[in-house]
Amino acid sequence: MKTTIFKEKHEAMGGKMVPFAGFIMPVQFEGINIEHQTVREAVGVFDVSHMGEIWVEGPKAYELVQRVSSNDIAVLDEGKVQYTCFPNDKGGIVDDFLVYHFSREKYLLVVNASNIDKDFNWLQEQNKSIGATLRNASDETAQLAVQGPLAMKAMQKLTDEPIEDMTFYTYKVLEFAGVKDVLLSTTGYTGAGGCEIYFPNDAGLQIYEAVMEAGKEFGIKPIGLAARDTLRLEMGFCLYGNDIDDTTSPIEAGLGWITKFTEGNNFVNRENIEKQKQEGVSRKLIGFELLDKGIARQHYPIVDAEGNNIGEVTSGTMSPSLKKAIGMGYVKPEFAKSGTEIFIEIRGKANKAVVVKRPFK
Repeated sequence: MKTTIFKEKHEAMGGKMVPFAGFIMPVQFEGINIEHQTVREAVGVFDVSHMGEIWVEGPKAYELVQRVSSNDIAVLDEGKVQYTCFPNDKGGIVDDFLVYHFSREKYLLVVNASNIDKDFNWLQEQNKSIGATLRNASDETAQLAVQGPLAMKAMQKLTDEPIEDMTFYTYKVLEFAGVKDVLLSTTGYTGAGGCEIYFPNDAGLQIYEAVMEAGKEFGIKPIGLAARDTLRLEMGFCLYGNDIDDTTSPIEAGLGWITKFTEGNNFVNRENIEKQKQEGVSRKLIGFELLDKGIARQHYPIVDAEGNNIGEVTSGTMSPSLKKAIGMGYVKPEFAKSGTEIFIEIRGKANKAVVVKRPFK
């Protein structure tokens, strides 16, 4: 198992360490509900150094990224970030990721920890006929996600560069906590606002301690992966391996908004995915709220009023903010409309639920 540079610090802070995506990571510190509400109401810091960072550079960088990305990077300027996915050649998704545009000859791709090797191999395969320069910098790069409505106010104390007015999905390279060339972006996986910060491993402890000190007056706390999951689920964000994978298409997953069929955007498997958009799909990802008692979990069957199987749960939890059980799953299209009554099978019992729009409210 791999570790991040913050492992000993997490343990000293009382973090409960568990295996995750090949790493030993903190699943929680004080408790899921406390950590969740800290991010929603104030500011929390996540160690996300397990995430992957892959650089694509050279005269062919634009061509490769445009080829592998479902989104259209032609609209990106320097300082902009884009959410997208790698469509595979079988109709599914290799991974979802972020693209940082530095220039037409330099991009940073931030991928999921569990898929780093798979993604890099996929990029190498697609690059054979293109010839961009690829570099996997994952092992040398640390990352912190500082999230919450007070995050940017707290982090402004650590840099002279103005960051509080940065718009969503933009980045700056700046001096931060005394460390030069730190990448700070207004991205995150919580829906609570804030930033993600990238820097070399050897600057990690210096930056972590500075972040915690700067956030002290705002009630900053370390946050574990469990609260990260409940926060993203409340927003209806997809988690790779749960809601999307090698068998789910972007159209089925409701990711048509990051799948751009613009002229010249000839991404992998475009023809088949465009056909899905035009002709429809056999299942759709929905959000639902349980009306009966119980909590939906991944792989629980979704059935109709007569008990016929119509789909499967992909994610589910008891929402700390909303105080109700919520979840996501795939169902037949005729059951995907908001307000539709469905049932989740929990230990052999059909529990009533209703399809709702995301983010959950």
